[in-house]
Amino acid sequence: MTDHNASNEMWGGRFASGPAAVMEAINASIDFDKTLYAQDIRGSIAHSEMLAKQGIISAEDQRAIAEGLRTIQGEIEAGTFAFSRQLEDIHMNVESRLATLIGPAAGRLHTARSRNDQVAVDFRLWVKDELQRFDHALQGLINAFLGRADEHAATVMPGFTHLQTAQPVTFGHHCMAYVEMFGRDLSRVRDARARLDESPLGAAALAGTGFPIDRHMTAHALGFREPTRNSIDSVSDRDFALEFLSLAAICATHLSRLAEEIVIWSTPQFGFIRLSDAFSTGSSIMPQKKNPDAAELTRAKTGRINGHLIALLTVMKGLPLAYSKDMQEDKEAVFDAAETLDLMIAAMTGMVSDMAIQKEAMARAAGSGYSTATDLADWLVRALGLPFREAHHVTGRAVALAESRKVGLDALTLADLQAIHPGITDAVFDVLTVENSVASRTSFGGTAPDQVRKQIAYWRERLQAV
Repeated sequence: MTDHNASNEMWGGRFASGPAAVMEAINASIDFDKTLYAQDIRGSIAHSEMLAKQGIISAEDQRAIAEGLRTIQGEIEAGTFAFSRQLEDIHMNVESRLATLIGPAAGRLHTARSRNDQVAVDFRLWVKDELQRFDHALQGLINAFLGRADEHAATVMPGFTHLQTAQPVTFGHHCMAYVEMFGRDLSRVRDARARLDESPLGAAALAGTGFPIDRHMTAHALGFREPTRNSIDSVSDRDFALEFLSLAAICATHLSRLAEEIVIWSTPQFGFIRLSDAFSTGSSIMPQKKNPDAAELTRAKTGRINGHLIALLTVMKGLPLAYSKDMQEDKEAVFDAAETLDLMIAAMTGMVSDMAIQKEAMARAAGSGYSTATDLADWLVRALGLPFREAHHVTGRAVALAESRKVGLDALTLADLQAIHPGITDAVFDVLTVENSVASRTSFGGTAPDQVRKQIAYWRERLQAV
């Protein structure tokens, strides 16, 4: 005789009722795929309309199905729908409720389709909608940067390599670097949306169907460009989910780099920006502190999105064609990544718009570290015809002299510079100030204020064109 208590202990407290409870817990997806309810109902209505048009079901049954599905959507949105884990997923939950509402006609809805193509179309619709939301969100972030760039097209700051002062730039130019980065993210969002714009509905389990369906009709009804062209690939493809996670991970990386700079810039040691209380917190014991928590959390959440990408790549890497239940693991990763990225973009858009730029601190730092040394070398090449390597050597001697006196390059006298190279004239002082250095960088895409303003105008026109 089996000891019931011993059996329960084997399965553990969470699954005390034995293997049936384990199977229900591992097999059911309703806890998360109920997120797809609107897409599932939308796809089912389109499918029913096509079935009726093709004479596969009656018009009367189709009207009952559509009315029942809209009632179910209302129940879900009102919070009165009773989801059941025993029914496994959103598809069976909706179908079961539909049968209760309209009777046997509900059973005709699943003609010429499978849960395999049903979930594929639901998930594509959801990702497509999310990509559209991220399109708008990224445009908002880009516009926030364009506003700050316009405001600070001539505000000087140090440009860094290796986090060491390199050459003076403008804060507007620095902002426009992020416009380029997030502009690429925006293009990836649009590319991904165009690539997934094919409807798998009608592929059925994996081989298509013998019913005379019209897949072009359902594709167009659901807003897809066209139906997918291979029924096996239709149900086994999750490239659209992987691409969504890939572009999310790249965008999150850009947001994290921005967050890191905000953390650095807001320290007393840099003091380039001040954050308002809206995006920072105080210390529990140190009243003088203002912590950039929103930026730090944005930086941290990047790892979460990266993890989701690796997780789904790992799920998909060994799957034979066509459908495998492993693919049920795709949704939680995408849902959470979307919610996380949405929050990150909103936080950084708010911080970019909100932060107060400390122009004086930026200007002081822009002249530190002999940031105009390259300008001196360039002047020696242009004005005296020196080979760049010789100009580099002369400049190095000038920097060493200034460093020994603890002054800037522009504080050296003409006699000091002529002692290093007799050909130097007082015209050299035109390039040794930070402002003149920045103004001289007039090459296309350079940091000169006029160039910055040209790029701002270009991006504003580009955004308006879409």
